[in-house]
Amino acid sequence: MEKKKLFAGILVFGSLWGFSECIIGSYLRDLGLPAGILMTAIFAIGLLTFSRIRYNQPGMQLGMGLVAGALRLANPFGGCFLCSAFAIMAEGALFELFFYLLSPKIQEKYTKTLQLGMGIIISYSVYVGGYMVTQILTPFVSSAGFYLENLVVFIPQMLASGLLAALIGGITVPAVITISSLELSLKDRNYYPATIGVAVLCWCLVIANTLLILA
Repeated sequence: MEKKKLFAGILVFGSLWGFSECIIGSYLRDLGLPAGILMTAIFAIGLLTFSRIRYNQPGMQLGMGLVAGALRLANPFGGCFLCSAFAIMAEGALFELFFYLLSPKIQEKYTKTLQLGMGIIISYSVYVGGYMVTQILTPFVSSAGFYLENLVVFIPQMLASGLLAALIGGITVPAVITISSLELSLKDRNYYPATIGVAVLCWCLVIANTLLILA
């Protein structure tokens, strides 16, 4: 795959992920719903899985996490934005690891049982792993400081919180793999305008939302 085409894919999917975290995630929190779990198990896992199946480029999801995390930093509202940014970046890296370990080498071997298992394991690992990373990194860049005993106390809570993410992921991944198998593609002449346009729109909407809150 051309490097420019891959970069455009990273930019657009990362921007969509960051947009969903900033805008949709905020609405879910306002409604009192478990926004972190829903955002990871549905939006993050969905976009990460779709892009991996369609592009089949290791490293792409790590790049998406960096783009989405950067966009989250541009919208410092709706909970601990720094925690969210760390979690997003960690989730991209963890997805890369667990997808590589669990996925078959030949796409035709994505049986329904494997898809279900991948969804459960990847969603659980990505959510819990991202949660743990925030509890480790955030204190380092804040005045609180990191203390191992504080992390140990919250480990049971973090492990338990991933159960709902696992159940939702068991639906998300098979659904996305099914959608990814459809013949959906953009012609080359439309690919760059469409991807760059969507990415720019996501960033503009998030920044505009930030300015409105500050006004």
